[in-house]
Amino acid sequence: MTVFAVASAAQSPLPAAPQSSEEAQKYKISGTVVNAVTGAPLARAKVSVADTRARARRIETITDEGGHFEFRGLAAGKYALQGTRSGYLVSAYQQHDQFSTAIVTGPEFDTGKLVLRLTPMAMIAGHVLDEAGEPVRAARVRLYMEDYSAGVSRVDRAGGATSDDRGYFDIGVLRPGTYFLSADAKPWYAVNPPAENSAQHVPPALDVAYPTTFYGGATEAEGAAPIELKAGERQEIEIRLSPVPAVRLIFRAPEESPFQIPVLQKRVFDSLQSLPPQIRPTGPGVFELVGVPAGRYDVRTGSREPGGTQFVSEMNLTRDGQNLSEIKGEALGSLKVTVKTTDEEQLPEGYRVGLRDARQRLVALQSGQASGEATFEGLKRGKYRIVVLALGTRYAVEEITTASGETIGHHEVDVSAGATLEVTAQLVRGQVRIEGVAQKSGKPVAGVMVAQVPTSPEANADLFRQDQSDFDGTFTLPGVVPGTYTIVGVENAWGFEWMKAGVLARYVQHGQHVVIGDKMKGTVRLPEGVEVQAR
Repeated sequence: MTVFAVASAAQSPLPAAPQSSEEAQKYKISGTVVNAVTGAPLARAKVSVADTRARARRIETITDEGGHFEFRGLAAGKYALQGTRSGYLVSAYQQHDQFSTAIVTGPEFDTGKLVLRLTPMAMIAGHVLDEAGEPVRAARVRLYMEDYSAGVSRVDRAGGATSDDRGYFDIGVLRPGTYFLSADAKPWYAVNPPAENSAQHVPPALDVAYPTTFYGGATEAEGAAPIELKAGERQEIEIRLSPVPAVRLIFRAPEESPFQIPVLQKRVFDSLQSLPPQIRPTGPGVFELVGVPAGRYDVRTGSREPGGTQFVSEMNLTRDGQNLSEIKGEALGSLKVTVKTTDEEQLPEGYRVGLRDARQRLVALQSGQASGEATFEGLKRGKYRIVVLALGTRYAVEEITTASGETIGHHEVDVSAGATLEVTAQLVRGQVRIEGVAQKSGKPVAGVMVAQVPTSPEANADLFRQDQSDFDGTFTLPGVVPGTYTIVGVENAWGFEWMKAGVLARYVQHGQHVVIGDKMKGTVRLPEGVEVQAR
């Protein structure tokens, strides 16, 4: 049974390039949908194909009892094949991260016995318990996942849940991988009294808080126990919270300028997590933060006024009455960036300007203005890479200059403590597509990672491009800016740190070199196939 997803396409197959009547409308894509773990055929799975040049128009069908699907009457071309079924993740053909292999129809391709593997959804469930083994309700459970899609190992947020009256939570629709889990809550019995000059007396056993606790019992991310989740697996885990003394922290609000409530943050894997403040006034212009679990934090203080100085200090907060207003720490810097293109063309609507740190983490991101200006406040000292993100267009920073016109770098800005910098980032737009064929012993190979590696890769991370070879071995690397590159193809290269210093060096030795000149535009086709190398 074939169903057309778009009404206008109800009586015609997918669009394709003009062909002779003899060639047109005579190919098929067919095969079997199976469970990626067991290999068992999957009935009643929904399968779709779409011409890669018109993905919004799809043809859909439902597999029969043997998991079989078939699309007939297709023109020669490239098609995206995708499937889904209840209890399974949406999966494209030979999918890895955001990449997949397109099916190519034509007289030289056998597209009648394809196997589309669907990965069963996985789940993590469990209970959050207190020190007495009793359930903790309304605990905030956060999920993190190890991710290699950017070519480096990063651990980022991947969802979360809130525990119910039984302390129970579940997080579903998960793909296989390495996960970490944390929970935080307030003890139901906790009493966090007013400042220490109050007459109220509270036993120390009640003046407590729960620190953020990771699966495995650690209260710092470095000690978190990993959860290795397989496809279709349901893992039951338990996180037990143990109280620590709660501290009260004082801060004074300056009368002459807007004040910033002190922000307490912890580095949790590759992101910052802020402690939700519990604030109450204790006198004219005096406030306190209460119920803070004793521990180590980055404390941000200072003025909220534009141009006002902000500070950050790493502190071990274990004592009541610490005055956060007296903390100076290290002054934070600011960076005003004006982005311009080399040909003075207008930047596209919806573009964004961001900063990446040494680990390629996006630490700041702002919507771009028509003027090209973006200002970043509260930056720790360090080196930042300026990036410009725009839908459908690739940009790279070619040169960074100061207000006086001095060139200070080609990629990064070095922000010192308390510095206020204004720079202009000259952008170059990627206007070249590199096309080629991944091959082994002279034959095209599908499903391999193809990477465009720039000269001095550690200093030019934004110039990497990546693709997965299609059914006929072809690949496309879009948005390439002028420069010298090496194109490599590597088997089984998904899920490893190919961006890490030195990892790609041995592959580059056997790759294909290409130079993209300053005036080049359009498509560059590699004259020879890219030889696929073993990982």
